Amino acid sequence: MSLRGRAATGPTTGDPTGPTTGDPTGPTTGDPAGAPPPLPAGYRLRFDPRCRRPRPEVLIGGSPLRVLRLSSPGAALIDSWAAGRPVGDDAAQRSLAGRLVDAGVAHPIPPTPKGTTLPSCAIVIPARDDQAGLSATLAALLLRAPAIPVHVVDDGSSPPLTVAYPGVELRRRAEPGGPAAARNVGWRAAVADGAEIVVFIDAGCVPGIGWLEPLLAHFSDPTVGGAAPRVVCRRDPATPARLACYELRHSPLDMGPHPASVRPGSAVAYVPTALLALRRTALEECGGFRESMRFGEDVDLVWRLHRAGWRVRYEPAVTATHPARQTYRAWVLQRFRYGTSAGPLARRHGRAVAPLAAQPWSIGTWLLVAAGYPLLGAAVTAATAEALARRAKGDPVVAAELRRLAVTGTIGVGSATARARRRAWLPVALPAGAAAWRWCGRRTRLALLLSAVAVACGRPPGGSADDRPLDAETDGCPPGAPGDRLLGLADDLAYQAGVWRGVLTERSLAALRPRFRDGPPRRRGPWRGLARDGRQRTGAFRRTSSAARPV
Repeated sequence: MSLRGRAATGPTTGDPTGPTTGDPTGPTTGDPAGAPPPLPAGYRLRFDPRCRRPRPEVLIGGSPLRVLRLSSPGAALIDSWAAGRPVGDDAAQRSLAGRLVDAGVAHPIPPTPKGTTLPSCAIVIPARDDQAGLSATLAALLLRAPAIPVHVVDDGSSPPLTVAYPGVELRRRAEPGGPAAARNVGWRAAVADGAEIVVFIDAGCVPGIGWLEPLLAHFSDPTVGGAAPRVVCRRDPATPARLACYELRHSPLDMGPHPASVRPGSAVAYVPTALLALRRTALEECGGFRESMRFGEDVDLVWRLHRAGWRVRYEPAVTATHPARQTYRAWVLQRFRYGTSAGPLARRHGRAVAPLAAQPWSIGTWLLVAAGYPLLGAAVTAATAEALARRAKGDPVVAAELRRLAVTGTIGVGSATARARRRAWLPVALPAGAAAWRWCGRRTRLALLLSAVAVACGRPPGGSADDRPLDAETDGCPPGAPGDRLLGLADDLAYQAGVWRGVLTERSLAALRPRFRDGPPRRRGPWRGLARDGRQRTGAFRRTSSAARPV
């Protein structure tokens, strides 16, 4: 079964605390060296609502976005899965389903567990100086997961934390070591007690009703190493009203309403450990959390799991709530600390942390616009669109889609570049803009002025007009309010200050470098040969002379 789709576009998330839009004209090979593992038989597939199918033989979607050209058998198989038929036992079907899931074209629906087939699990709660948050989390767990063992790790609190709930095991660390060290103590104790799945929950986080079973069901796939729910902000009476409204729509913990495969280059590049379930063998293989990382240790672990070949699923049908910071000062400090993780993450994961993913021709287009030559930039975009359309080999539907994606992708790079300037490049962009203002002509000055306005008035990180939080919490918080723009600017600037602090600490500019080739880093895993053999057994996808070349 050959899945050699034309990858023509794709969002990517390099920012560890919020998504950035990549270059939708960026290339991704249709047949990467590290093929994804097959999906188990019995799973059903739910195709992503953002996917399009202009005709039966063409499927457009995924993350990064790609255009898949289907043969007749492949189209029939897609139709049967879209109608609710489960994946069969055939190795070729399972391999194709695995490719669609990992590409983000479809999302797996695990079979309903029969009887008590869910794996054994335990809950780990790291906490420091947050007695009220710990009590709120334990009270919720007592109601919604009463039979699950709970391990609380007090990371050097002063005064020490207390637990008044039966069946909760409390461990104390004499000195604070950070969240990573506390979680490592907790999961090792849970594994020693026989837990196969370890669920990490931050103090103050409250899981929703019926939260556990849907997460554990994903672990019926032996290649799934982690699963996470959607974590939304919860109003706190002590939080200023304007700040609470902003956090309800733009929390860095909220990964949005769409399920996803979590990996660098995906629409959901990471998930926080505010609530995260991990398989014991995956934790042991990766060695747990890096205790040398004070911030970003959860992003680092998720990316190491992916590189080791494990799947991590984001399941927004399951929700949990987390309180917002209670003061503006604490909120700004939180964003600053998140930014400091970019340097250590870039040293360990390279291009996955790039503030911008774009192709050279898209960057060149916007450089021409910034220099005051918009017509020349439009000509470059038109030429790029036509060059991409030629890859369709005479297929008018695919050619039209590639032209459209080239244009919309280049437009998207403009907003992504403005966002990168707000969150990473401002200390360099300001003196460069001042020099250009002094030495360049009126046309360039007008372009620079418009560019500065676009940077200052950019949309706040996270959230969107079509992504409302789930319940009545948002009453009195209209989207797009002027206060959101100001808080969004403060959010980005605080994060940027942290990025530069991390860059100076690491003595490396890796966290500031753009990535000129879109798509996720290759993964390694033991399923490579099996998946390759399965893809060769059937002709679900057409083999064309252009399939071996990236768009």
